[in-house]
Amino acid sequence: MAKKVVATLQSGEGRTYSKVIKMVKSEKTGAYVFKEEMVPNEKVKEYIAKK
Repeated sequence: MAKKVVATLQSGEGRTYSKVIKMVKSEKTGAYVFKEEMVPNEKVKEYIAKK
């Protein structure tokens, strides 16, 4: 199943997106949580810079 996903991302429009993993501090517990999101390549720096 993973092979199909990788093949889809490598061809067509999948190359215009990047998977961004951001570490965010939880307001409830104070622990750090990882947020994963698919972001267009042009907006990666903006996504990382915003709080």
